[in-house]
Amino acid sequence: MPKILVVDDDSSIVEILQFILSKEGYTVCIARDGKQGLSMAKSERPDLIVLDVMMPEMDGFSVSGELFKDPVLRRTPVVILTAKGNMRGIFDMVPNVGAYVDKPFDPEHLAGIVRKLLATQAKAA
Repeated sequence: MPKILVVDDDSSIVEILQFILSKEGYTVCIARDGKQGLSMAKSERPDLIVLDVMMPEMDGFSVSGELFKDPVLRRTPVVILTAKGNMRGIFDMVPNVGAYVDKPFDPEHLAGIVRKLLATQAKAA
């Protein structure tokens, strides 16, 4: 069963993501800020990370950059989730970002992106 790490400081978004992803059959780990998310990514080794941009301690861009520096985590696909506009161009330059989803998001659309990224990752392994 694939493990997904959700890194977001918005409790309502975390609840929605946990519900959607658990319903899809994934194991879901939660981190409430970027620093905790990076630490959990290193200890949990998730199959995919859903990462908010604007968070306390460490923003999503910094987390994504640190993930890419790690030889194991750099292969972990990241879904960027944000309400902040004009970020797509910045994250298009980050190699481990597999998708970019604007808030508010359609739960089925997000679940489809996760399925696709995990299937692509499984084929590459």
